[in-house]
Amino acid sequence: MTISIFDLFKIGIGPSSSHTVGPMLAARAFARELSGLGVARIEVTLYGALSLTGRGHATDRAVILGLAGCHPATVPADEAAMIWQTVKSTGELTLQHRESISFSLKHDLLFVDQPLPEHPNGLRLIAFNAEGTELLNQVWFSLGGGFITRRDQQSAESQTVEEVSVPFAFSSAAELQTLCEQHHISMAELVRANEQALGHSEQAVAEGLDDLWSVMEDSIQRGCQTEGELPGGLQVQRRAPVLFRRWQAEEKQQDPLRVMDWVSLCAMAVNEENAAGGRVVTAPTNGAAGVIPAVVAFHQQYDSHASRDSIHTLLLTAAAIGMLYKRNASISAAEVGCQGEIGVASSMAAAGLTAVWGGTVAQVENAAEIAMEHHLGMTCDPVAGLVQVPCIERNTMGAVKAINAARLALSGDGIHRVSLDQVIATMYQTGRDMQDRYKETSLGGLAVNVIYC
Repeated sequence: MTISIFDLFKIGIGPSSSHTVGPMLAARAFARELSGLGVARIEVTLYGALSLTGRGHATDRAVILGLAGCHPATVPADEAAMIWQTVKSTGELTLQHRESISFSLKHDLLFVDQPLPEHPNGLRLIAFNAEGTELLNQVWFSLGGGFITRRDQQSAESQTVEEVSVPFAFSSAAELQTLCEQHHISMAELVRANEQALGHSEQAVAEGLDDLWSVMEDSIQRGCQTEGELPGGLQVQRRAPVLFRRWQAEEKQQDPLRVMDWVSLCAMAVNEENAAGGRVVTAPTNGAAGVIPAVVAFHQQYDSHASRDSIHTLLLTAAAIGMLYKRNASISAAEVGCQGEIGVASSMAAAGLTAVWGGTVAQVENAAEIAMEHHLGMTCDPVAGLVQVPCIERNTMGAVKAINAARLALSGDGIHRVSLDQVIATMYQTGRDMQDRYKETSLGGLAVNVIYC
């Protein structure tokens, strides 16, 4: 399986790539096949983690938007709100092919806490005609990071490219490092060459990277300017605007930790936007969407050599590392806990920053390993099933750890005891051993020990 950087980094809406973006894409793909069938009713069942935290992650809303033909990368916020409110108030849903049906959120959208055997994030969509005859029945799985697959076949919407020959195919960090060293290229150059083999011209890759950074930067700016309370009932107040004003006011002070404040507020700004359902980049997930933008913003703000090219290098290098986790482990918190989201994002960011700081391929691999090693075992226990507590603050910590990991890697020669491949395998094994209550089900940890009403 060859993964494109534009598969790993997707533009979408919050609050969750696995619980919002993925289900929306699955419902949209299902709706595309309904034209001309005479659909009168659709029944959607959410299973496992999609059921347990579905309402807090806006999975119900995402499914409705997908059936209406909306795409998470392009749907305007006001249009999404109008579609959702129409279904809630009138019980009428206009499908992607413009046919209107009745849809009851109480009777046609079902929640089953027991997961399907293949994956904890499952959903079944069934279309019926007026006589109650079943027209189409599909089971989809949301794999994390906006990746989806259908039970009976590989989905085109999963955004993966199968059986495409690329000049530098790799399935492990060791292979990736060997290819770079043998061909005297960086990880960024390797990924760029593979992208061109996947049909993306050099200009298209550059413009695509510009678009990703533009959305990341916009989410930072919106998060720094938007005041108020986040939706969901936890009464969590946005803190990024306050931190941003404080950071500006302290510009002339010689505080050595002001740099860290900048990193934290950028990460917090992005994930407060995500928690509010705003547009972010899955990097590689929505729950961890603030880590890489915060590290890129740090590089842009504080490195004198920062440029468009260096930002591209950082993102391309980060993608190379992310592809390893996607291929050999998981980026789904419902499958392996938050180590698969914040941990992976931190590992990706550490690698990218090490690359733009002039690190060797061995040092880049080392930085990625260091960052993940110190996220091993991190649970996913969102309070009230919302991507707010502890998710938002975890992004700030992941970004700071990424910078520290890059510094540590650059202080050595790249030779280290634990390899990135070993730590990826350990992360996956740890996640498989983790009790389900700690994997995006809100049945353990902070989710049961923090009282809310």
